[in-house]
Amino acid sequence: MFNPISNQYMTRPAGLPLDICSKAIVLARHSRIAPMPLLSLNLVDGHPELEGGGCAYQALTDQLKSLPKDAPVVICIHGYKFSPQHKSFSPHRHILALDPTKSCWKAMSWPRHLGFGRGLHNEGLCIALGWTARGSIWQAFTAARDAGDIVAKLIAFIDRPVHLVGHSLGARVALRAMAVSKEKSVRRAILLAAADFRSSAMQALASPAGQTADVVNITSRENDLFDALLETLVRAPEKHDVALGMGLNGAAHNWVDIQIDHDDCLNNLRHLGFRIAAPSRRICHWSAYVRPGAFAFYTALIRAPDSLPFEMLQTQIPQVSSPRWSRLFKWPETHISLPFARKATF
Repeated sequence: MFNPISNQYMTRPAGLPLDICSKAIVLARHSRIAPMPLLSLNLVDGHPELEGGGCAYQALTDQLKSLPKDAPVVICIHGYKFSPQHKSFSPHRHILALDPTKSCWKAMSWPRHLGFGRGLHNEGLCIALGWTARGSIWQAFTAARDAGDIVAKLIAFIDRPVHLVGHSLGARVALRAMAVSKEKSVRRAILLAAADFRSSAMQALASPAGQTADVVNITSRENDLFDALLETLVRAPEKHDVALGMGLNGAAHNWVDIQIDHDDCLNNLRHLGFRIAAPSRRICHWSAYVRPGAFAFYTALIRAPDSLPFEMLQTQIPQVSSPRWSRLFKWPETHISLPFARKATF
């Protein structure tokens, strides 16, 4: 039995008549002003479950019934090292929580920064998706593909266009889900420092869903070390394949690469109204979401897609990737004032 107040499925307490328990839940339903903005799901043994236990599909049905047609549905997917099976590593206490309880400089709430939890009528539904992304990088890389297959089933069940936001291996989950989904089921996918290869992206784009979706690939030379490790440690699907951190170089009409440590890119985004802070590190795998101003841009991509049409993004944002290692080994800028460069005075 679903309790809309706690957003969980409950069992009838022993000794409490069924009709009283049911009436309490009916009253709770009618007292609720808007659907819950966050639905926390986990992928367990090949199928989705509610965080804390319960039927994910019934919860989705209840949420979607009261969701306005124009309200967005966003699936947020974490990356490597998280697992809902372990409390210490749970994404639902970290980036996928409305109010993270984990003390960590990276623990910023994705749902809240995407505009959820404000109590607005049409703020939509955020699905915080947990999956087991621990173990070796090889185990997690394989698990990401399997998770993508399950996410595709969720997307089919939702039966309305969804937005996907995935970081690191979460972007691989998103690409795999898109690769096996039907057309127009994915509105926009935002990949943050994606831990996957170009060939996987091309496979996803060739699918019915991939041909009708917009894909925004957020990259940064801050992630070069992690891209190089991926290419070194993980066997790529194709020979001479490279990580998505180097972009697709304009290979697809519905894909845009946005390098957020490129000066021209940041300047052009600023002209569009998005002031993303300049990078402060030479190496960082999390810059795509911890950088001040980044989520304001992602929120606009999801909530105001008509204001940011894809053709405009492709023409306004430079589609050229800086060379790998150009940030790590960048020569420091120094300005030395030499006395002999000035005219002598007597």
